[in-house]
Amino acid sequence: MNNTVDAIKTYFKGVKTEWGKVSWPERRQVIFETFSVIVIVFVFTVAIYLMDLLFKGLLSLIK
Repeated sequence: MNNTVDAIKTYFKGVKTEWGKVSWPERRQVIFETFSVIVIVFVFTVAIYLMDLLFKGLLSLIK
């Protein structure tokens, strides 16, 4: 039982050490990149929707 507790303590000490080495991005960068991802997802969603309408129309001509 003591080995398990010691292993857990060692693990969390290592996590705490590594956590201090992380370089966090600036708030402005996070906001810009989040906005960029939202815009890209929106653009691709609209593009796929328009392609769906196009293919649906083309397939209805075949029938």
